[in-house]
Amino acid sequence: MSGVRLSRHYAQGMVKRGWGRIQFVSSESGVQIPAEMVHYGVTKTAQLAVSRGLAETLAGTGVTVNAILPGPTLSEGVGEFFGKIAAERGVPQAQVEKEFIATHRPTSLIQRLASVDEVANLSVYLASEQASATTGAAMRVDGGVVRSVV
Repeated sequence: MSGVRLSRHYAQGMVKRGWGRIQFVSSESGVQIPAEMVHYGVTKTAQLAVSRGLAETLAGTGVTVNAILPGPTLSEGVGEFFGKIAAERGVPQAQVEKEFIATHRPTSLIQRLASVDEVANLSVYLASEQASATTGAAMRVDGGVVRSVV
C-alpha cells in the first residue's frame, strides 16, 4: 500500500505542474507467479493493476505512471543470501547463482542475475523527459525470463 499512498500524496502536485513520473517496482513474478512464492507474486500483480489504473486516471495530465518488472537481480540482499548458501556448501557464490537460474528461472535468456545498475537504467529512462510517451506500461528488465514477445 505504500506505493498507493505515495502516489495519492504526490500525484495532485504533479498534475498541477503538468509533469511528473510515478514508478512502481513490480517483478517478473507478477506476470509469471512462481509456485514457491505465490504470496510475493500476488503483491507484484497488484502493483501492475494499480500502476495501469493510475495511469488511466492521470491520462492527459503530463504525469506518466509505469511499472518496472525486474527479473532475478543481484541486489545486496540477494548477494548476502547466496553468499551464505555458498559458504555453507563450500562452493563459490557464482556457482550458487548459476544453479539458482538453472533451477528456478530456466527461461532466462541471459542465464545470469541482472545487476542493480541494469535495473536502475530502466528506471532512469522512465523518470526522464524522453519517456513522455511511455505510460501505463509494464517494462521488463527480466533477462528474458518471461516467455512472451510483448
